[in-house]
Amino acid sequence: MKAIVISAYGAPEALHITELPDPVPAPGEVLIRVKAFGLNHAEAYMRAGAWGEVAAVPGIECAGWVESDPSGQLAPGTRVVAILGGMGRTRNGSYAELVTVPATNVVTVNSPLEWPELAAVPEVYATAWHGLFGNLGLRNGERVLVRGATSSLGQAAVNLAVDHGVNVLATTRNPAHAPLLKELGAEDVLIDDGDLAAQVRSGAHTVDAVFDLVGNNVLRDSLATVRPRGRVCQLGFLGGFEPVRDFNPIADLPTGVQLSFFGSAFVLGSPEFPLTDVPLDAIYAKVESGAMSARPVRVFRFHEIVEAHRVMEAGEALGKMVVIVD
Repeated sequence: MKAIVISAYGAPEALHITELPDPVPAPGEVLIRVKAFGLNHAEAYMRAGAWGEVAAVPGIECAGWVESDPSGQLAPGTRVVAILGGMGRTRNGSYAELVTVPATNVVTVNSPLEWPELAAVPEVYATAWHGLFGNLGLRNGERVLVRGATSSLGQAAVNLAVDHGVNVLATTRNPAHAPLLKELGAEDVLIDDGDLAAQVRSGAHTVDAVFDLVGNNVLRDSLATVRPRGRVCQLGFLGGFEPVRDFNPIADLPTGVQLSFFGSAFVLGSPEFPLTDVPLDAIYAKVESGAMSARPVRVFRFHEIVEAHRVMEAGEALGKMVVIVD
């Protein structure tokens, strides 16, 4: 099979197309013929060596059809999406014509959407769903601040929150991106200057929860942004991996405010966080009808993977990008 491998940890040019033996599914796994895969910042971190030694073939999600299932549960040709399950981290991932995935991380799809549209949804929407309605427990009429909202995961969070009657304050560092977030349904857009707490205090909105994709370097500010007994969930590290220096819960964690973390790479597909909790078919139906804006903003071909990673790292996409396997 054709596969994209990390030849050495570093820049996008470290990605090379090569031939590898076809993988064979073990019991409890499914072999998938990959038709398209989404691009995720996690794959850039792994390619660069930021997360230590990882599998040779990157890729944490894909859309395709079942090539074989030793259990007999899924017939060959069944349309599926697959998310995580160690792909790209502890086992070869989806940047390939074929990939084996734990059966618990494979979901059948009934949508007629094309492969690129199917591949644009799984990872970001599954993560956003668990963060919004699992960790944060958001309810109709509450208000969430999505910090880092122009990222593909941030846009997924805005889409899902608005769809469920949650009021959304979205943030961006670039005022030119505000119209995009308004189109997704955000009631207001804040320009993130690192001191959102002050902006919220001086404004008319009370924030019940923060869906934080920027990460450690704004944690104190995010905690100060929510109301008493509000909730903060950290899901990303767009601001970098530097730890929070001298964090003191007594001084830095406001009384009653709840802080949680959702690391999709470690838990999605586990018994505690099953993929069946995420209504993917309902999400796909809303994408198909136009009720939810989740189609890819850019589609690359397999041989354009280096350019795709360059665009992703430059932050030029403003949405989800995918690669088709042809």
